[in-house]
Amino acid sequence: MAIIALVSAKGSPGVTTTALACTLSWHRRLVLAECDPAGGSVLAGFLGGQLDGPRGIGELAVGELRDGSLESTFWSQLVDLDAPRRERLLLPGVVDPAQAGSVAPLWQRFADFFRTLEKGRPGYDVIVDCGRLQVFGPPWPLLRAADVVLLVTRAQLPGLSGTRSMIRAIERDFTHHRVPPGTLRLVVVGDGHGKAEIGKALGVPVIARLPEDPRTAQALSFGGTVRAGRPLMRAAAGLEAPVREILEQRRARLAWPAPAQGVPDAV
Repeated sequence: MAIIALVSAKGSPGVTTTALACTLSWHRRLVLAECDPAGGSVLAGFLGGQLDGPRGIGELAVGELRDGSLESTFWSQLVDLDAPRRERLLLPGVVDPAQAGSVAPLWQRFADFFRTLEKGRPGYDVIVDCGRLQVFGPPWPLLRAADVVLLVTRAQLPGLSGTRSMIRAIERDFTHHRVPPGTLRLVVVGDGHGKAEIGKALGVPVIARLPEDPRTAQALSFGGTVRAGRPLMRAAAGLEAPVREILEQRRARLAWPAPAQGVPDAV
């Protein structure tokens, strides 16, 4: 895999919760990059804010604008979610609104850099939490660079209504920037309309349905024990296979070479 971006149209359908659940349950080496212009929440919520100093994409942006230090400082800005294995890493999002202004001009720079991580030694795939698109300075370059874009929406009518207009906006942007067709997929949250019905109505396939699981969502949002056997974690783990299938089909269609496999180097 390479870059998987998650985004929502409006409201709070659980984009960050979904991204974190996937990061904790998938089998590949992963970096979860919080690229929501409205700010990150995993550090303060799931991790309880326990760090020895500022860290994250805001610090990277300041350094990159000052002296072009993204490559040399990237790994020091990550948090190991599965210490000390360094297989599930977090790049925290902005915590100070002032940082958002520094990050916005660098979305393309981050997109280009994230692309290189798959071929590193060891290689990492990147799950990008893009938050809501209806904010100031949305990270469009990251969506255009993604191999799969997952638009997360509620399965009930109010959520689907806002999703329809956002799908059209994404499709127009992707067409204009020549993003390969088939990049966009839907993930629906909770009970409501059926997957086939939603896909037909919105014109985009539904790749998965995530169940309502308040206990796990609470732990992912505010900290606590996350159990792999809980419904949300099982569903998030099951999302890996269809995403991998889409990526393999895309690689075959575009004749992309498979990622290089090598002996992991120390990070």
